[in-house]
Amino acid sequence: MELPSNSDKHINPYQQGEKQKLNPSPKKSKKLFTKEAMVAYLFIAPTLLGLFIFYILPALGSFVLSFTNWDGINTPEFVALDNFILMIQDPLFMRSIINTAVFTLLSVPLSIMFAIIISLLLNQKIKGMVFYRTLYFLPVVTMPVAVGMVWKWLYNTEYGIVNHILGIFNLPQPAWLFDPNISLISVIIVYVWMTVGNNVILVLAGLQGIEKSYYEAAQIDGASKTKQFFKITLPLLTPTLFFVLITGMISSLQVFDLIFVMIGNTTALLEPLRTLVYGVYEFGFKYGQMGVASAQALILFLTILLVTIVQFIFQKKWVHYDA
Repeated sequence: MELPSNSDKHINPYQQGEKQKLNPSPKKSKKLFTKEAMVAYLFIAPTLLGLFIFYILPALGSFVLSFTNWDGINTPEFVALDNFILMIQDPLFMRSIINTAVFTLLSVPLSIMFAIIISLLLNQKIKGMVFYRTLYFLPVVTMPVAVGMVWKWLYNTEYGIVNHILGIFNLPQPAWLFDPNISLISVIIVYVWMTVGNNVILVLAGLQGIEKSYYEAAQIDGASKTKQFFKITLPLLTPTLFFVLITGMISSLQVFDLIFVMIGNTTALLEPLRTLVYGVYEFGFKYGQMGVASAQALILFLTILLVTIVQFIFQKKWVHYDA
């Protein structure tokens, strides 16, 4: 016969009852968890349903259509890899890849660079800071179509404000959207102006999350402002910059509406600005070749996936999550 332990001798019966209440049986806990889970699933069901109907289902359908020849009306015809072979042989498709790559490699770093500079300025204690922060965020809440229309007017060769200002100082007045040598740069300028506000908000939040004690210790050690920036601010800001880089590259690889509004269907001007998404639109809705359009969309998806995976692999070498 086992004797009760010393701990059991001094337990009050009322305490035992309270202990049992605090530690319910596994069966009761399991039932309670199931009820909570069902309530949670009920709340997120509309979002999951919309995600499945408008994102997952079309993505699966596009994957299947990429191996078919379909005009959107008749029965799809299975053609295996013919659509992908057609894309590789199409010089316009290869040009769209180059344009998209150049657009991304220029617009994303410029947007991040200007976001860091503006965030450092907005992080100071000056009057009217709320106004300045709102001013920089206004382009983000403006529709890309509206942005494209306004900048198309600003870039106008004859009565645009940009060339008018350049003319006052006797500077060259280029055809911003009609010169194939600078048309891509012109659109990149607008895209950076449109996206820098969102990056400013994110970077500014990252700056305000850095402890002031690091800067105080650096000042005691005699570190200059430049050294504080490269040794404290920039390393501790890398998690935010990594997020901005990921989202920025995904967004820039899918650019379409801004170029479509500013250029339209002008064939002569389109080639220097042709992107992957524009090719999807052109083959799908202009030529009625849904199979080729789906194949290009699949290539775009794989490109974004590959770029994102590579960034996550190499972020361990430059992103510092610990102070």
